[in-house]
Amino acid sequence: MEQFIRIGVDLGKRYFQVHALASADGRAVTRKLARAKFLAFFADVAPCLIGMEACSSAHYWARQLRAMGHDVRLMPPSYVKAYVKRGKNDAVDAAACCEAVSRPDMRFVPIKNEEQQSALMLHRTRELLVRQRTMSVNALRGLLAEFGFIVAKGVGRASELIEMARNDVNLPEGAKAVVEIFAGQLETISAAIRAVAKVIANAHARNPMSQLLAGIPGVGKVIASAIVSTVPDSMVFKSARDFSAWLGLVPRQDSTGGKAKLGAITKKGDRYIRKLLVLGATSLLRVAGKRKGALKDWLVALLEKKSARLASVALANKLARIIWGMMSSGETFRKELFEPA
Repeated sequence: MEQFIRIGVDLGKRYFQVHALASADGRAVTRKLARAKFLAFFADVAPCLIGMEACSSAHYWARQLRAMGHDVRLMPPSYVKAYVKRGKNDAVDAAACCEAVSRPDMRFVPIKNEEQQSALMLHRTRELLVRQRTMSVNALRGLLAEFGFIVAKGVGRASELIEMARNDVNLPEGAKAVVEIFAGQLETISAAIRAVAKVIANAHARNPMSQLLAGIPGVGKVIASAIVSTVPDSMVFKSARDFSAWLGLVPRQDSTGGKAKLGAITKKGDRYIRKLLVLGATSLLRVAGKRKGALKDWLVALLEKKSARLASVALANKLARIIWGMMSSGETFRKELFEPA
């Protein structure tokens, strides 16, 4: 068996580039492997450290290589980019992965199992379907506005708009045919969203951690399931602030000379979870007046100084920190912090 201290791999669709080091000061062994020969190459390699970017199919290949006894670590592509010396090709990227995985301060992405990836697939599908439904409703609104049909905002008003068009005797037959196409499409998409939501709810019911997080105000089944599936191990983050920073909910720093200067939130990390947390925080703001507790008092003081939109983002930041704390300790949410008045 060949002996290497570490190997960098640049994944692709049909071909994979390998950059292997037998010693820290030795010459690298490079290989361009076809997909069918990728696992066969590592079958003849003694267990070693392997670094890859956390990109498409990375979790699948990481599981396959781990089954062979290798120590596989996934890294965010943005962190690997700093180790690219010059140019951009597969060989250079593999060398950068090999170098980056050896850094003591490198941050790694937890490898997800098939169940977690399946749950995330459900969430991505639901997000896509919701976006398609919104696009269809907006298109229908724009087309019927040309004929004078206007209703209030909201997806729930689409059925009212469709009925108005169906009952209008002056609307041309061509326009009515288009309305029926959109009506059928919206019905199909809505049914698919309900079906996906049901599967997500079933997965949530089987996961104790997901049920624990759902007890936080503003965090329901969808948010809890998405977080548990995306972050299988909360201890990869050193603190609650690190977790919140990973979601992009902390202020951007532009500090120098000992002078701290904070700006808008960074918007880094997982956009889907960040969006869900902000939506959940926005829903909490609407009922804050009917609650009591420390969290409610903090919100009231914040709203005296900041706008509702800024307050909702700040609350999302706080919810993220609470989530990390509960995932790390297993403690349930203390309801006296935000309970009905």
